[in-house]
Amino acid sequence: MQRVIEKAKDFNELVMFEHSIFSLPFIFIAMVVAANGWFGFWLLFMGILAALSARNFAMGVNRYADRDIDALNPRTADRPNVDGRLGAGTIFLFIVVNAVIFIAVAYMINPLALKLSLPILFILGSYSYFKRFSSLAHIILGISLGLAPIAGVVAVSASVPLWSVFLSLGVVFWVAGFDLLYSLQDIEFDKEKGLHSIPSKYGAQTTLFISALFHTFTILFWMLFVYEANLGYIAYIAAFGSAFVLAYEQKLVRRDFTQIDRAFFTVNGYLGIAFFVLIVVDRIVS
Repeated sequence: MQRVIEKAKDFNELVMFEHSIFSLPFIFIAMVVAANGWFGFWLLFMGILAALSARNFAMGVNRYADRDIDALNPRTADRPNVDGRLGAGTIFLFIVVNAVIFIAVAYMINPLALKLSLPILFILGSYSYFKRFSSLAHIILGISLGLAPIAGVVAVSASVPLWSVFLSLGVVFWVAGFDLLYSLQDIEFDKEKGLHSIPSKYGAQTTLFISALFHTFTILFWMLFVYEANLGYIAYIAAFGSAFVLAYEQKLVRRDFTQIDRAFFTVNGYLGIAFFVLIVVDRIVS
């Protein structure tokens, strides 16, 4: 039993299950808006399962593909994919199992979800390879999480309305913006190893500017989402309030790069939860 617990901890460290907080709120925001309220326990369960399996797949591919890079980076050298706690074969099996779960969930939801499942998995898996040849890897990561609202609305309505596209584009630029901040930690390592990233190619100050620009786009698209979905004033508060949260995140990193982890994990985690709660309240009072 102790061995099972230890392996579970290793897998948690590998993929950081708790970081699903970045995608889960936006899946459920899309589902709440598409259903104009409660969408049922079955879709709640399916949504959670789809989000977790998709993220596990993406993180598994990332850790599998980056074994050589992570071994050279002092910041990542003690990860389970590097230090021998989880072998390459075990991680590969983990990837396959989660891909099968995701496809099976899509099959049980509706035909459109099933048709989109393989393209979604392809996009999720491609992020790990982009940084080897393109600085657009930050955008690919944003697209990967930006698929979450699309998946949510497809599950409820088997369609992709314009408001869900705006919501997703907001997520794309939100994630790409905070990934740019996070990647500042590895700017020298990326330069040394010839890895492609915006910080290593253009420097810290330009990266900070692009990140702030991306977060401006985030607020713009979330405002368009609220307008196009014909939501109420509380939803506007959610979108407008996000601007202050993201401004605080930008200020944290500009003031002190040692605050990057706090900005990345804590601030963004609260943003997603608060946005979701306010959308739910908006649907209740509207």
